[in-house]
Amino acid sequence: MGCSSSKKKLTKADLAFLEENTEFTREQITEWYEGFILDCPTGELTKKKFIQVYRQFFPNGQAEAFCTHIFRTFDADNSGKIDFKEFLMAINITGKLLFDIFRIFYLNEYQNYLAKGNPEKKLKWAFKMYDIDSNGSVDRQEMLRIIESIYDLLGAGVVKNASNGAVAGRDPNDTPESRTAQIFAIMDEDNNGVITEEEFIRGCMADRVLYQMLTADTSDPER
Repeated sequence: MGCSSSKKKLTKADLAFLEENTEFTREQITEWYEGFILDCPTGELTKKKFIQVYRQFFPNGQAEAFCTHIFRTFDADNSGKIDFKEFLMAINITGKLLFDIFRIFYLNEYQNYLAKGNPEKKLKWAFKMYDIDSNGSVDRQEMLRIIESIYDLLGAGVVKNASNGAVAGRDPNDTPESRTAQIFAIMDEDNNGVITEEEFIRGCMADRVLYQMLTADTSDPER
């Protein structure tokens, strides 16, 4: 199952934190915790189990790379495990993320959805995912790796052209490389080949489509 035993209780501090920082109610958080602790009695979830959970959303896609990036973002101490608080934060952000990624990258739909929370907070989280080596900036290779993992995740019904990576039935120029080039053309303000957190946030806040593309959030960041 990816977990071991010795039951833990959800602390009042963690419950309060999750109420404040997720869209879940107190009752929903408690329900999530009960299910989590049944599967992971130690209160910790391994990366392997985390990937198994997310693979259910996209059974025909390749979930491992994308989920590894998500897991890394929440596994702050690099222990290879995340606790319930980190897990529910990931679910809160990426549960909607997975659905919206499908709509944005596959169906190309940009309808508005109501989203709770400060968009800058979500952008700071998103930047951490793109900043693979945690050096405070994102280079082209890091951006490309994340975008490629999103295309891989959408393997269900998305057929790539073997020669150029384009997706069948869509613009042949719509590849991870072309998206990366588009992002850098807008965000890399000083043309130094890397995007800082400040450039990332400014670029997303100024460009609604870019915000949606990089966070998979179809709400308007200015609302």
